Amino acid sequence: MQGSANLNIMMKAARAAGKSLVKDFREVENLQVSLKGAGDFVSRADLAAEAILKEELLGARPNYGWLAEEEKGEIAGADPTRRWVVDPLDGTTNFLHGLPHWAVSIALEYKGEIVSGVIYDPAKDEMFFAEKGEGAWMNESRLRVSGRNRMAEAVFATGLPFSGRSDLPETLKELARLLPGCAGVRRWGAAALDMAYVAAGRYDGFWERRLNAWDLAAGVIIVKEAGGFVEPLTPGKSVLEDGEVICSNEPIFEQFAKVIRG
Repeated sequence: MQGSANLNIMMKAARAAGKSLVKDFREVENLQVSLKGAGDFVSRADLAAEAILKEELLGARPNYGWLAEEEKGEIAGADPTRRWVVDPLDGTTNFLHGLPHWAVSIALEYKGEIVSGVIYDPAKDEMFFAEKGEGAWMNESRLRVSGRNRMAEAVFATGLPFSGRSDLPETLKELARLLPGCAGVRRWGAAALDMAYVAAGRYDGFWERRLNAWDLAAGVIIVKEAGGFVEPLTPGKSVLEDGEVICSNEPIFEQFAKVIRG
């Protein structure tokens, strides 16, 4: 696919940040098994990747706004209609533990709508991307959500609450309703890649709450452009503003959403 100038800027930035992260990732296994030491190292890797993204994206489009995980607060741009929404390292815990499943996520928002998205998995060299009205792609291949129409054959993904989060009881109830009627549930620890995998038909659906706009923004347009349905978990809320999402292919969406929403 021949993308727009903005999409090409996003993909170039994602690869540059990914190259930096891969170099740091190789060092993770050499660290002493010290939570503080390893955690500090990963924080530096995260910040370095964000600095690269900021230089690449704002260097090319200095008038755009900026919203990112590590930046303290949003940066307003001279152009109030456009904003970069960036997660330099989605899947930080995986990165910290030497698990090769993490990604760089970049989205472009125009007048409150996500119009372009890139999710790059450097460890596997898989670049998922989409632009409004142009379909979704992974490297050179067109993406389509799965065609499965039976819940019993479907595999879903989600996030599991950790560190005493208060939504654990609700999540366990959702799993208790879903697991008996599906082919499995996966928890791989990177929401951006979960959504990319729904777009690629690897997962049939995904749901999670208590996320941030930068976790979700690129995934939203990639799933939609691959033919999937994306909604907030609570009808009437906003996926990006409230940080909750449910998505799947069209044939099972209604049943899947009914099970999860209870």
